[in-house]
Amino acid sequence: MIRGAITLLLLAAASVSLSPVPAETVDARRYDAFWLWAGVKPQPVLKQAKRIYLLQGQVESGNPVRLVQQRPAVPHIKGREIWMVVRVETLAWPPQIYQQVRAQLVRWRAAGNRVVGIQIDFDARTRHLENYAVFLADLRRRLPADCQLGITGLLDWSANGDPKGLDALAGTVDEIVLQIYQGRRVIPGYATYLSRLDRMKTPFRIGLLQGGAWHPPTTLESNPNFRGYVVFLQNGAVE
Repeated sequence: MIRGAITLLLLAAASVSLSPVPAETVDARRYDAFWLWAGVKPQPVLKQAKRIYLLQGQVESGNPVRLVQQRPAVPHIKGREIWMVVRVETLAWPPQIYQQVRAQLVRWRAAGNRVVGIQIDFDARTRHLENYAVFLADLRRRLPADCQLGITGLLDWSANGDPKGLDALAGTVDEIVLQIYQGRRVIPGYATYLSRLDRMKTPFRIGLLQGGAWHPPTTLESNPNFRGYVVFLQNGAVE
């Protein structure tokens, strides 16, 4: 009986150790970098922000390609690093789109905002990263020398991105924010993709969804290219 009881205890302990660690809910109050998208109301948590990624406009495909403003007025945010975000549907930019993006950057800075960079939010396909890098290199040449260039990235890049494409991005952009969510839901099995983060040669952050699930991989903090998190704020989130 004693031997049988010991066996049961050992089996129970083994089952506990093998059970996955439960994910935590993303509490925005624990972070200091946020996305603020069109239609999302500012939250008190923004008072603790060190950097804010603020959506400025969207480059819409069509004939002609247009930059559509997503913000009714130029922001006035003091004491924060600001990234001006441009959501992109197409990379076929006519010259006036580059001019308009740069003009908006100048306006935001003239209003007293410390705009440190532009972030391009484009869902580039994993197998075409080299083409995306060509576009980004051209955009970078058109920006002021003191303006950083960042992009959002798909989780699939880390696992299945072509090495040449990843290397091309590393030599072009200052940071990539890899989003573990799509739309308003966390991607199932995101941990599998994050296990390949060692393939990323560019400084990166992890994009989290406010109120969504998150459990960091054990090797994340030791990755030399990891720079922290950005939380996508949502209306109706309880903080």
